[in-house]
Amino acid sequence: MDELNLKTLEQIPIPEGLEERLSAKIDEWEKEEKQQETKHRSLFPKALRYTAAAASVVLVVGVGIHLLSQDKYMDLAEQDTYQDPMQAKMEAERALNLLAMNLNKGMGHLEKAKALSDKTEQTLNEQLKVFE
Repeated sequence: MDELNLKTLEQIPIPEGLEERLSAKIDEWEKEEKQQETKHRSLFPKALRYTAAAASVVLVVGVGIHLLSQDKYMDLAEQDTYQDPMQAKMEAERALNLLAMNLNKGMGHLEKAKALSDKTEQTLNEQLKVFE
């Protein structure tokens, strides 16, 4: 079967200059494709380069500012806040009392929300029983 097809194909006359025309057309398509790729390639890297350069500058400036401010606060952290231990104790107790007071307020709101949730659940269950 393959021999028959091959023999038939060999008998078909090939027009003169077909190979050159096909080669020229293929070259033309390749040139167009390369031009389109170059056009897309030239726009994207420019924007990417500028963005990368700006990001690098911002990163370097940010790290520099962070390191400078960290050195300034390191000196402050090494010092005691209160020289008098009694004053430090009173300040710590005041901070803990404030924390406890705010925590108790939050727990009160939580209890109100739980009561409201229980009431809503009870009402919902009563309505569902009516439908049964």
